[in-house]
Amino acid sequence: MTQDNNTGDQPPPEPPKRGSMRFQDSNTQPREPSLAEQRARRQAVVQEERDEELARQADAKAATRRKILIGSGVTVGLVGLVATFYTVAKPNDVTAVCTDASGVVQNDDNCDENYVTSHGGYHSGGFLFLPIPGGGYNSYRYNYGGSGVVGQRVTGGSYDPPSSRSNVNTKSGKSVQRGGFGISGKSSGTGGTGGSGKSGGS
Repeated sequence: MTQDNNTGDQPPPEPPKRGSMRFQDSNTQPREPSLAEQRARRQAVVQEERDEELARQADAKAATRRKILIGSGVTVGLVGLVATFYTVAKPNDVTAVCTDASGVVQNDDNCDENYVTSHGGYHSGGFLFLPIPGGGYNSYRYNYGGSGVVGQRVTGGSYDPPSSRSNVNTKSGKSVQRGGFGISGKSSGTGGTGGSGKSGGS
C-alpha cells in the first residue's frame, strides 16, 4: 500500500527570500553614514548654498543693469530734448557774401538795395542790377554761408535764403534783411549809404 506524504490540500510553505527582512525590532538603531556619505552630503549642502548665492548675485546684477538702462534712456531723452530746444530756439548766424552772376565775390555795396537804387539800379527775381557805363547791367546776389575774398570765386554756401530765424550778416558786420536785400548799417560801409534799407522780396 502506497503512503501519501502530503497531508491535506495545503502546499508546502515557501522558503524565506534571501536578504529580505520580515520584521524589524523597534530597538534597532539606524546605521551611521559612512565617511564618504557624510562628505558627499556636506559637499551637496555647500554646492546648494553656492548656487543660491550665485542666483542672488545674478538677480542683483540684472536689477542694476535695468536701472542703468532706464537711467541712460531718460538721460539720452533729456539731452535730445534740450538739444532740439536749443536748435529750434537759438537763431543761426549766417554770413552773406555778395557775388556776381559768375559767383565771383564782389563788394558788399553791390548787394545793398539802397546803394543799387541810388545808382540807377533795381532788383528783380532775387538779383540786384547795377548799370554799366556805356549801357547794360551787371547782376549781383548774396551767397549765404560761403567764403572768399573780392575777386575770387565764392567757396561753399548756398544762394537759397536761410530761414527767418537766422541772423544774416556780411563779413563787415552789416545785417542783411530778410529776403536778401537791404543792409541795415551796424557799421559804416565803403561807398554805400549805410542807411536802413527796405526788405525787398524776390
